[in-house]
Amino acid sequence: MAKCPKCGKNVDKPTKTWKLAPKGKKAINIGLYKCSGCGTFFRAAMK
Repeated sequence: MAKCPKCGKNVDKPTKTWKLAPKGKKAINIGLYKCSGCGTFFRAAMK
């Protein structure tokens, strides 16, 4: 669950997900979220 940086509302499901894996480091899952309250798109690391 990610929190919208603009309005502070919690967003449950990401629209899109991908892995970010720099060389020599552990991969991180990134999610693209769309806020249902204000319509803002934002990225956040997924747990």
